[in-house]
Amino acid sequence: MRLLFVCTQNRLRSHTAEQVFSQRPGIECTSAGVHSSADVPLDGELIEWADIIFVMERVHKTKMASRFKSQLNGKRVVCLGIPDDYAYMEPALVQLLETKVTPYIQVR
Repeated sequence: MRLLFVCTQNRLRSHTAEQVFSQRPGIECTSAGVHSSADVPLDGELIEWADIIFVMERVHKTKMASRFKSQLNGKRVVCLGIPDDYAYMEPALVQLLETKVTPYIQVR
């Protein structure tokens, strides 16, 4: 299963999520940001690669949809509703990510 995590700058939330879930067996992860100055800017190739795309806020989904509409066709996009209030690898952020993401990646 390939997971793409998206936030604004790809420095705190999505980068934390990538680190947390890349340790799970059977999961490949990467992360990106919707802003042009993101550490890893989101592009169509990343969207096409992903099985599930997790965005931290609705604004990320909106920006992604306006720039990559054709690549998003048929993709599962999940908004986690996690505000930009956390530091990289902050325990509260890790716990929140595990709680919100795990139900989507359970082996069926």
